[in-house]
Amino acid sequence: MSDVKPRRPRVPRAPGAAAAPVPSARMPDRPGRGKLMWRQWRSYLRRAVAGAALAVVLMLGAFALHALGQGDSIAGRIGDATGQFGLTVKDVQFIGNIKTPEALLREALDVSPGDAILGFSVREARLRLERITWVKSATVERRLPGLVVVRIEERAPFAVWQLDGKFTLVDRGGNLVTDSEVSAFSGQVPLIVGPGAPQAAAALMDMLAVQPDLMARMKAAVRVGERRWNLRMSNGADILLPEGAEAQALARLAELQASLQLLDRPLQAVDLRLPDRLVIRPSTPPADRPASRKPT
Repeated sequence: MSDVKPRRPRVPRAPGAAAAPVPSARMPDRPGRGKLMWRQWRSYLRRAVAGAALAVVLMLGAFALHALGQGDSIAGRIGDATGQFGLTVKDVQFIGNIKTPEALLREALDVSPGDAILGFSVREARLRLERITWVKSATVERRLPGLVVVRIEERAPFAVWQLDGKFTLVDRGGNLVTDSEVSAFSGQVPLIVGPGAPQAAAALMDMLAVQPDLMARMKAAVRVGERRWNLRMSNGADILLPEGAEAQALARLAELQASLQLLDRPLQAVDLRLPDRLVIRPSTPPADRPASRKPT
């Protein structure tokens, strides 16, 4: 066999066409060492100038804060300094407060017209507002240049709680709403009595809501041993409910009322704690029968 490689066929060139450029094998010129060093030092110089300019700006800002602002913290000095340039509180608006006195909200907010609008902590103001018993949650918003908006979500009164002769108003979660002007809510919300009643009342009231006739007859719900309930009804009877089976017992009592008008009778107690037994105690003992005469 022959080691001669076959030649690539030559493509004929059209008449008048320019010859294709032959790629050069020569490497591009490499910049000299001095030019490379100048490029590197120029990059370093730009960074140094930018850093020096930033340092000057920071120093000027710190000097302005020290000269114009007053306060123990950077935020306080910034707020005081901006206040001197006109960023002050012009007005404070409260939204959502119905029962909470506005004077109490202003005292907790601790921000007044003329104060630097950036000179107080929004978070600390919110925490102070939420320490008010009527306030469930609060938001504090700055609206530059001079408006502060406070939105209040108040606790909804759920029940009047009686403990050791003292009455307080609580919400559905058992949180204290207020211990003053409670009488204004008498008859509007249920009365609950005893230790642990506020935390367990919501579940009981939801079960009573299914039995509106029983709910209308109930005068108070008494928590017994922080584990079960007695219901004091309008006829003076105490309904003893079982622990953990209140819904079934209430449904049974509603059936007895519908069929026998049980709660319209003078009763002392109705014990529903046993599922297979009903114990009824009349409010007055039966009269003694007259002694029979002996035959003569």
